[in-house]
Amino acid sequence: MAEEAGAGAMAGLEHPGWDPAAGEEFLREALRVLLEDAVRKGTDVTEKVCEWREPSELRDLLDLELRSRGEAPERLLQRCRDVVRFSVKTGHPRFFNQLFSGLDPHALAGRLLTEALNTSQYTFEVAPVFVLMEGVVLAKLRELVGWSSGDGIFAPGGSMCNMYAMNVARFQRFPECRSLGMAALPRLALFTSCDSHYSIQKGAAFLGIGTDNVHLVATDERGKMIPEELEKEIQKAKAEGAEPFLVCATCGTTVLGAFDPLGAIADVCERYGLWLHVDAAWGGSALLSSKHRDLLAGIERAHSVTWNPHKMLTVGLQCSAFLLRDTSGLLQRCHGSGATYLFQRDKFYDISYDTGDKSPQCGRRVDCLKLWLLWKATGTQGLAQRVERAFACSRYLAEEVKRRDGFELVMEVAPAIKERMMRKGSMMVGYQPHGTRVNFFRQIVTSPAVTKADLDFFLDEIERLGWDL
Repeated sequence: MAEEAGAGAMAGLEHPGWDPAAGEEFLREALRVLLEDAVRKGTDVTEKVCEWREPSELRDLLDLELRSRGEAPERLLQRCRDVVRFSVKTGHPRFFNQLFSGLDPHALAGRLLTEALNTSQYTFEVAPVFVLMEGVVLAKLRELVGWSSGDGIFAPGGSMCNMYAMNVARFQRFPECRSLGMAALPRLALFTSCDSHYSIQKGAAFLGIGTDNVHLVATDERGKMIPEELEKEIQKAKAEGAEPFLVCATCGTTVLGAFDPLGAIADVCERYGLWLHVDAAWGGSALLSSKHRDLLAGIERAHSVTWNPHKMLTVGLQCSAFLLRDTSGLLQRCHGSGATYLFQRDKFYDISYDTGDKSPQCGRRVDCLKLWLLWKATGTQGLAQRVERAFACSRYLAEEVKRRDGFELVMEVAPAIKERMMRKGSMMVGYQPHGTRVNFFRQIVTSPAVTKADLDFFLDEIERLGWDL
């Protein structure tokens, strides 16, 4: 009996464990759903941004339970349609809620290819095309920053890029921390504006620096870091026995979109021998535009930069670059472990192309293809026009807000209006407080699909939804 069972099992290995023809047919139909529902309808201004359901209702509609037996292809395709139907359409021209709005067809093609090829960006052996491509794309981004050489890597989001900066800056200043840990180091201090991204606080906690050692520097009325206040905070930290090591400036703060004065901040960093990191996750794309790159004047003096092309360039999540001016192999020395089962020293090709040891990750998704393909499609000039169009939309909207009466009062009822717009599905825009100011709408324009009509609709819809509040 055992022999018969063994023979039956071996016979089952004569053929693939799945039906390739059926799989291909399902994929073909699923791609039709993607193009029709997610792309065409998802970017159609006459369709809803979202079809809101309460969690309990949505759970029932989706039938999320996982069972012991599989389902028929027709049922699975309907599930794909349901996923699209009840998801937020971030490519919709009236999705203003986050910084990653918009859907570019070339970038999407890159994302689909990346998923289909399903490789890890750690060795030339398994990702030969993408290792070379990542190097070219990172070099181009560094060139726009103003560096003729350097290093870098794509990371899973701007928050992780900022943490890279903190880790690398600490290692550069105190290389013994890699082996001895924080116990062997003095109490460190880092500095960022009070309007900076929350990832700086998270990074300090995650890396063992401590949130109490993040010194928040005052900003002016436009949300820009005040260099004189930065210097005072550095002197205060030193007087308290701490060891300052890093300053994080921001180009494009989350709420006000402010650009810190990089030149003056760089002067302070040079006086005190501090690492200057620039979080340009949102604002970095302004470097592509000759009209707006002055907003980042002095960025070439930074030691490291965070830049998220998945924001203003609409490349699609995720595409976040950590750029480094250093050419001494600092990333490799800080993060490398030389695992012999992956980074063998006796490979038949140039092992300098095995770049994965620069990252604390092992498996690392390919994030360069979608940006590379978009760049190939539009050229640098096309990307610059995309940036300039976003600025032009923002200028138009600001002038319209100034022109219309009553919008100052809307600030006090933002949560109620947000609920009404979500339930209606007409558009999405975020709100938040800032300092002593009550909740207000933070309108974000990055998608190239946005037109003047959409911006007018944004203001008209807020008036319609809030007329009785």
